[in-house]
Amino acid sequence: MRSTRAAIGVLIAVVLLSGCTRSAPLPSDRPAGPDPPAPAPPGTGTGPVSPTGASTVLATGLDVPWSILRLGDSTLLSYRDTGQIMELTPGGDLREAAVIPGVDPGGEGGLLGLAARNQDEQHWIYAYFTSDNDNRVVRMPLGGSPGNLTLGGAEVVLEGLAKAGNHNGGRIAFGPDGMLYVTVGDAGHADSAQDPRSLNGKILRVTPSGDVPQDNPVDGSAVFSLGHRNPQGLAWDADGRLWASEFGQNTWDELNLIEPGRNYGWPVVEGQAGNPDFVDPAYQWSTSEASPSGLTVVDDTLFMAALRGQRLWGILDGVHVPEGSRGLEGVVTASAYFEGEFGRIRDVAPGPDGTLWLITNNTDGRGSPGPDDDRLIEIVLAPFVEG
Repeated sequence: MRSTRAAIGVLIAVVLLSGCTRSAPLPSDRPAGPDPPAPAPPGTGTGPVSPTGASTVLATGLDVPWSILRLGDSTLLSYRDTGQIMELTPGGDLREAAVIPGVDPGGEGGLLGLAARNQDEQHWIYAYFTSDNDNRVVRMPLGGSPGNLTLGGAEVVLEGLAKAGNHNGGRIAFGPDGMLYVTVGDAGHADSAQDPRSLNGKILRVTPSGDVPQDNPVDGSAVFSLGHRNPQGLAWDADGRLWASEFGQNTWDELNLIEPGRNYGWPVVEGQAGNPDFVDPAYQWSTSEASPSGLTVVDDTLFMAALRGQRLWGILDGVHVPEGSRGLEGVVTASAYFEGEFGRIRDVAPGPDGTLWLITNNTDGRGSPGPDDDRLIEIVLAPFVEG
């Protein structure tokens, strides 16, 4: 079995609109200061942001989309059940860039996460998908130009991950260290999450070409962290810390701050258990409020997609908070946006000019699709002001 290396670098997040809630304190060295100056516009990286409530639909009629991958003037979208990678062209049209051979959709499996990497003057597109006998990661050379992108033949980066009708994980991302990070679900076998010999129920870290990095927590192992049920979101904050969103079982969904070699408890614990053998989540939600998938960071704000929760969550980490804020330091806070407005939300990504992009997931068999579903939507952001 081969692996792929991905860079670690962490994005952090923040979100607050109305009704902030708080969880366990986190350390903060931000001193109290005077009232802040007028906030800078979003996209400048100068502080937290939040949605204004304004949105624009960029594309309609998407077929069970799973991942957003922005590539400058063009954007790629993965279709879970058809195995297609679609290009949103600079002119706003949707066209098929490729069909990934060997995709075997079923249940929650199919063509899932996408990532991009430039190496030795070659542009690569990486894809996580379910085949007829496993979950795997492949990479394909990117060709063409914006508006007419093409993908070459696939080469295997990582294979042999157990698949199932659910709990397939599937998010992939390159970190600041240039390594490839891969979220892998327990594939319905909960005990695999605690088995160091299994790659299921883990977050993996591999090189871009499929080797195990020499500085991984365990010599010769692609495992970066263990004790996960079904993680589906990865993001790095400005300090290089890695965050992951994770489906719980019946009680708690989680936002975890990922540290190399640490154990996050599944299936022994779910949510904040206070067990010294495991790492508690930085934040938790009831499963009806979240069922989280994609995760991203825009201007020190973490945004998380919620499927069953049918809302966008924004999280402030307690360290990156608005200057002059009162009471936000040292605690993780979260706020909900667009509750019920778009239906199920699968993925989020930074958009142009300080905006946020998201895709709905109402055609996945669990939602109630409208005539235009599924949709790619742009969200307008503005500097966060404590209310």
